[in-house]
Amino acid sequence: MRVGLGQFREISDERLQFIKQCGVDDFQLNTPEMPGQQRWEYEDLAQLVNRAEQYELRLMALENVPNTFWDKIMLGQPGREEQLQNMCQTVRNMGRAGIPILGYHFMPNGVWRTDRQKPVRGNALATAFHYETASKLSSDQIPQYSLTPHLPADLDQQMTDDQMWDNYDWYLERILPVCEEAGVRLALHPDDPPVPSLGGVARIFRNFDNFNRAMQTFDSPFHGLDFCHGCWSEMRGGEGVQEALEYFASAGKIFYVHLRDVQGTVDDFTECFLGDGNCNPVDTIRTLKQAGFRGFIIPDHVPQMVDDTDWGHRGRAYTVGYIEALIRSVEP
Repeated sequence: MRVGLGQFREISDERLQFIKQCGVDDFQLNTPEMPGQQRWEYEDLAQLVNRAEQYELRLMALENVPNTFWDKIMLGQPGREEQLQNMCQTVRNMGRAGIPILGYHFMPNGVWRTDRQKPVRGNALATAFHYETASKLSSDQIPQYSLTPHLPADLDQQMTDDQMWDNYDWYLERILPVCEEAGVRLALHPDDPPVPSLGGVARIFRNFDNFNRAMQTFDSPFHGLDFCHGCWSEMRGGEGVQEALEYFASAGKIFYVHLRDVQGTVDDFTECFLGDGNCNPVDTIRTLKQAGFRGFIIPDHVPQMVDDTDWGHRGRAYTVGYIEALIRSVEP
């Protein structure tokens, strides 16, 4: 169990140096900016790994491909077969380059927030979500409320739970064997926010039962979770988070963790500093330790502190130190 960093899209010498200065060895990239309109090629992926190794760092995961790589897969549209073939080749290229984890979600219209600059402790700025406001948005308003880059062009599609499950099963049946062959683990992220539907599209990864169904239906050492602590806290105002951590970690199904928290519930929540949210982060780390988790834990979204950067260098440095102290507090 160790701390990592991530949630940025482009590697730079400054960013890698900062990661090393924080005492971190592992990092991930979220929807990295790379050449390729349909897939990622081996040479570009290998270059990322080589850049990391120059700073004695390990590139542990790529979290999310651009939605345009697989929007037709998620929405069950014509053209998904071609997208599947490109996704399979991307996975093979990742395995060849030595990148061990591909984080993924299954939400075509992305991560939503209704406020990106809500004051929290000391007037740091955080994101917030209000379901009643979001439920009234039209499809042409979605991009300004979604934090996810590369949204699909067609956001008017209506999708039920059953349709989304059909699309998900179709994809996992075909991509998971390729992951097993390539040695690349798939790590599933919750819908954020985990409400039943947004923009007319069902959000199936919103509760324990649905995650358990995905893990049991596609049970493989190469299929597990990117356990987003903040999303799980959103689901029930912090209730059930420790039980989910213990259940999935003890089964070896948590590959890495996003450690953040919120104040409130899925209908109305605000992101916040660790220790100010629904959950006690000491309990979270202790549960992971006792359940045998051996992966990496990264800050996810962090409040913007005074004079911070767009990525949140100050907020991330603060959070890395907090997580490192938590980990050491439960180690023998």
